[in-house]
Amino acid sequence: MMGVYVIGVDFGTDSVRSVIVDSRNGQEIATTVVHYPRWQQGLYCNPAVNQFRQHPLDYIESMESGIRQCLRIAGPAVASGIAAISVDTTGSTPVAVDESGTPLALLPAFKDNPNAMFVLWKDHTAIPEAAIINHAAARFPVDYLQFVGGIYSSEWFWSKLLHLLRTDEKVSAATWSWVEHCDWIPFLLTGGRDVRTMRRGICGAGHKALYAEEFGGLPPEEFFTAIDPLLGGFRSRLFDKVYTAADPAGNLSAEWAERLGLHTAVIVGVGAFDAHMGAVGGQIAPYHLSKVMGTSTCDMLVAPMEDMKGRLVRGICGQVPGSVIPGMMGMEAGQSAFGDCYAWLSNLLAWPLQQLIPATAFLEPAIAAKVRDDAQQRILQELSRQAALILPDEHSELGIDWLNGRRTPDANQALKGTLTGLHLASDAPRLFRAIAEATCFGARAIVERFEREGMPVKGLIGIGGVAKKSAFIMQLMADTMNMPIRIHRSEQTCALGAAMFAATAAGLYTRVEDAMEAMGQGFDNVYQPDVSRVSLYETRYEKYKSLGEFTATLTIN
Repeated sequence: MMGVYVIGVDFGTDSVRSVIVDSRNGQEIATTVVHYPRWQQGLYCNPAVNQFRQHPLDYIESMESGIRQCLRIAGPAVASGIAAISVDTTGSTPVAVDESGTPLALLPAFKDNPNAMFVLWKDHTAIPEAAIINHAAARFPVDYLQFVGGIYSSEWFWSKLLHLLRTDEKVSAATWSWVEHCDWIPFLLTGGRDVRTMRRGICGAGHKALYAEEFGGLPPEEFFTAIDPLLGGFRSRLFDKVYTAADPAGNLSAEWAERLGLHTAVIVGVGAFDAHMGAVGGQIAPYHLSKVMGTSTCDMLVAPMEDMKGRLVRGICGQVPGSVIPGMMGMEAGQSAFGDCYAWLSNLLAWPLQQLIPATAFLEPAIAAKVRDDAQQRILQELSRQAALILPDEHSELGIDWLNGRRTPDANQALKGTLTGLHLASDAPRLFRAIAEATCFGARAIVERFEREGMPVKGLIGIGGVAKKSAFIMQLMADTMNMPIRIHRSEQTCALGAAMFAATAAGLYTRVEDAMEAMGQGFDNVYQPDVSRVSLYETRYEKYKSLGEFTATLTIN
């Protein structure tokens, strides 16, 4: 008898979440969260220059630990009935690999070199390289950026590869190919030994690497060499065929079956990005914007292919057939910082605690760290509580949410955040409220771009940590958007979406829509807009747009 249980694994920015799900009804049997140890120590990152790298061992160790913990919780009967595993990851989070597909950081010569590690989605060291790509693309008769919103971002695949090739000769010389995190994990689990055999997903290929059927795959070699001769030869060492996340990548290898306590009959699905699988886990519907809200946001919209004939949506992160649901157009947008904006203010306010508590001789280091962490969490909670009590007026403090650049609409990672309207009564809750409002206005700008480009947004779906934890921000979102927002019930929507794709890849369901219907958990809350505040937010949103235009003029590229 074929197993009926599936495992979904969600690689987030700070941790990996694993869930075992009954494919018949979506019941979550076991869930674990394992934090990346090196990332927690701040290793290989330098926020001052927007460098954020993650060691592959963080992914390997945390995934293995999380799945094994899940299996222990579920018990041997469930473990023997596992049919498939699928994973989602952040993106674009690529890594340099050798010909075997091994990330260079796993080789002794590069084990501590950040350039040999995964370049996290929020890494913006490639801003100059993105500018070079955009400039070169403008000279070609074919618009190779047409399916990624017309602007290439420093957060994406080719910008990051070019930056690595230009800045680290040793890593550059050892780099045979360039691989997305969501493609590498299935390759690892299936025992891949030759990067040429790796099954790459349409999700990463289409949204970040410029793959399109209209181009016959990737753009031609002369396009990449025109950008920079350093990119010469990489096209032929990448891929000419892609797969949806409903397709299998292969079977679990003997090595990983033993490491996890499973069997080699387990199917491993093709990987995809977290927001794309999260949209499925959150039961996305056509023209309903699925908002994965965490450190950043990733907004997904799907539409029937027949509705998209001849349509191009400018300024988003791409429109790719099958990147969310096979047979439908998947469109991606988002904000480069969302929860990160709130964390920035919390860290700023907690600075005295971070400096002074370790200096107190009567606290052990571990206790001091716990005191700091608890205090910082309480700061964020109290800021939310107090901010919810404030009713702004037309002249209240106003912010721009580009603390980590702007992803959508019209990507520009060089942009900076802004706070204005400050006075001597501007206290911490008022600043927090201005920042929270700015993130909601940034979300509204995305909806307006879709609608201006002829894509109706009929509803909002909220998933992710912020959506589940912050009633204040979700109500503010509904008010500023003047639209209801439904909150999905699952605490692990991205991992649940991965489990739905695992069930489809294993053949338990013919279509991912069938898996979504059978395994979906529904919605547990709806935030309705407060009609008494709609007019005020209309006025403040116009001020937000004016402040954004002014802020953009101050950017030094």
